[in-house]
Amino acid sequence: MTLANETYELSITVQPADIDQLGHVNNVSYVRWVQDAAVAHWQAAAPPADQEKLAWVVVRHEIDYKRPAFLGERLIARTWVGSASRLAFRRHTEIVRVSDRVILASAVTTWCPIDAKSGKPTDPGDEIRARFSMAPL
Repeated sequence: MTLANETYELSITVQPADIDQLGHVNNVSYVRWVQDAAVAHWQAAAPPADQEKLAWVVVRHEIDYKRPAFLGERLIARTWVGSASRLAFRRHTEIVRVSDRVILASAVTTWCPIDAKSGKPTDPGDEIRARFSMAPL
C-alpha cells in the first residue's frame, strides 16, 4: 500500500484509440487518465475495509491542456489530494511526458465520497480526510 497523502504515479502509453482527427491525444483520453489515476491511487492506498464502504463520484473537472501528446509516447499521470471537506475532495493531477518531463495537462477534480451500498453522499470521517488530504477545504 502507498501512503495516501503522497503523490501517486500511473504509467500511460498513448494508444491508437487515444488519437483524434488532428493526430494528437483527444481531450476525452486526458479525462479518462485523470480518473484512472485517482481510482488507482485510492485502490493502492486505502485499506480494503474503506474500499468496501466508500465509492467516489466526480462532481467537477477542470483541465488545462498545455501541450499535445502523440501516439506511442510514454506519459505519467501524477496525482495527489489537496484540500478536503466533509463531501468534497480536491484532487490534483498532472499528465507528464516521460522523455522530457514536460507537463502536458493539469487538472483539478472535485470528488464526492458516497456510501458504496446506498450510493448517497457520505462523510468519510476525519481519519480518511486526514489520511488523503493535504489541507482542509
